[in-house]
Amino acid sequence: MADYSTPDIRNVALIGHADAGKTTLADTALDVAGVVNRAGSVDEGTSVFDFDESERDRKHSIFNAVAHAPWKGKRLNLIDTPGYPDFIGAAAAGLSAADVALLCVSSVTGLGVNTRRTWDVACEYEMPRAVVLTKLDGENADYGKVLGQVQEAFGRACIPVLVPDSPGRDVSSVTNLLTGEGEGRQELIETIAESDDELMMKYLEEEELTQDELAGAFATAVSSGAIVPVLCCSAKKKVGVSELMDVIATYFPGPSQRVNLPVHQPGEPEEPAEVPPLDGPLTAFVFKVLTDPFVGKIAYFRVVTGRADTSGVRIARTGNSVRVNSVHHPQGKEQEPVEAVIAGDIGTVTKIEEITLGDTLLAGDADLEFGRFAVPTPMVSLAVFPKSRGDEGRISTSLQKLGEEDPAFQFERDRQTNEMVVRGVSSLHLDITLARLKDRYNVEVETKVPKVPYLETITGSADAHYRHKKQTGGRGQFGEVYMRVEPAERDAGLEFVDEIVGGAIPRNLIPAVEKGIRETMERGVLAGYPVVDIRARVYDGKYHDVDSDEASFKIAGGRCLAEGILNANPVLLEPIVKFEVIVPSRFVGDITSDMSGRRGRISDTGVVGDMQVIGGEIPLAEIQTYSTELRSMTGGEGSYTIEFDRYDVVPRNLQQQIVAKAKAEKENE
Repeated sequence: MADYSTPDIRNVALIGHADAGKTTLADTALDVAGVVNRAGSVDEGTSVFDFDESERDRKHSIFNAVAHAPWKGKRLNLIDTPGYPDFIGAAAAGLSAADVALLCVSSVTGLGVNTRRTWDVACEYEMPRAVVLTKLDGENADYGKVLGQVQEAFGRACIPVLVPDSPGRDVSSVTNLLTGEGEGRQELIETIAESDDELMMKYLEEEELTQDELAGAFATAVSSGAIVPVLCCSAKKKVGVSELMDVIATYFPGPSQRVNLPVHQPGEPEEPAEVPPLDGPLTAFVFKVLTDPFVGKIAYFRVVTGRADTSGVRIARTGNSVRVNSVHHPQGKEQEPVEAVIAGDIGTVTKIEEITLGDTLLAGDADLEFGRFAVPTPMVSLAVFPKSRGDEGRISTSLQKLGEEDPAFQFERDRQTNEMVVRGVSSLHLDITLARLKDRYNVEVETKVPKVPYLETITGSADAHYRHKKQTGGRGQFGEVYMRVEPAERDAGLEFVDEIVGGAIPRNLIPAVEKGIRETMERGVLAGYPVVDIRARVYDGKYHDVDSDEASFKIAGGRCLAEGILNANPVLLEPIVKFEVIVPSRFVGDITSDMSGRRGRISDTGVVGDMQVIGGEIPLAEIQTYSTELRSMTGGEGSYTIEFDRYDVVPRNLQQQIVAKAKAEKENE
């Protein structure tokens, strides 16, 4: 059995921008707690948390990692999350398993793009938050300036609790204003008193507040979000790390039935459900999946109620029960076998292929499902092709394994263009994911911008006639079709109208004519894209008693349709998407000008916090590489979303270019 109980657990997610010192702080905490003999190093590739090969190569966190440390009778589960904005989906997943978000901000560089984004996710989860100003020993560290940035951005609830003696290279200690004297203690006491009516009355009456009263009210205020403690440290000099861990162990909230995710009936997101008591049956959710080349699939889960052991679990998504051979505590890359994982704790199970990211695990009479964590919509797409013919059969399986690990990575075979298309948050996100495809599964791919899924249709009407006749000795082929093609309603597809009278085409051959029409529509006529929204009226034809057959009339029907389309003012249709761009106000002019140059139409603007929102519509062809271009225009401070809206006619001059390019590609095949 565990030598600790649920109230002793502290689940803390370290969030923030890249290079804010999250991983270094987490590695140092393990060292200070005596878990490791020497603090791991990101630069040296020895970090307990950055254990994936791609993380070691890039010296940046890409995935969530979990390790635990004992401290002052408490168990600290540290969840290190990636700082790249491109991996905000993984950060959101890691945050879902935590009880407190610890926002790391560099005292040297201050707030970054992902500082705000990860803070916003924590706010959406309505979870307690704290801030730690890291890198106090940095050459250009400016504690006061960055503290001001934090308070301006996130509010006056951000109040210093740990303060440094002299930030910069000479920093040697920090003071805990809750327990020791120092500049800012009185302001902290006032803030704590304001969070509690009884303490406020005592404070106004100038009665002395006891240390126990302050400590209790402070812990309550942190748990409710009324106070956001600002801590500080220099992880490399091990200054302030033990004091920070003291604050976590003493004042941060332990696990409860409340979780960051919505709770609903299995398979019914609109029907709420109640979470059992902490000592009730097992309920847990999977927030990370990792495929290890040696161990196989590893599923990381947060136990909400009950305990996970080898008695087996039920997957809410499928209703299936699965056998559990062993449960573990994750310690970076290592998996430590344990008898059970108790309520509030984090554990893993291995080699259960049915479990996927976001799954709810249940036991007994528990009947609920946890909602999915916030995942950004993939905006960037690439068409991928295996470099080696031998990899064609393995590419889908390998991509599926990567998709099981990454909530923001998607792939599919585009039925219209027949390309394998992968989608991610950004170009960098896809670059790193495809690099892992090569490193882990030895599948190397070539990439290009995906084909735009254009469609073809007509805007006019035309009569067409085609006679198919072939004589090669013996039985020949004959089929003749008269047809009128007309525009149909949008999204109608094909309206096939049989107007044959008098047996001009025998009834048993009419389906062959329609089949030929449909096959031609799939292949396209103008530029090789599918034809849609056509009404084909077959009103006459001829047949031969001996030479006419289904194949003949299929050919005649398809070629008759093609002739009619070419004479009925054919046009290309292109996908139009709605877009929403969020940028600091100083970039609004650049964005609106750029969108106009891309055939975009801006329809509305607004404000979210201190960011400007620009919305409108734009052809998909004009925004396929926008991730890279937006990053360049805004220095990485902008973000955007797109959503398919409709198809619209391509301008005539662009249509000519697209058709010419399609013909050239076909000739070069």
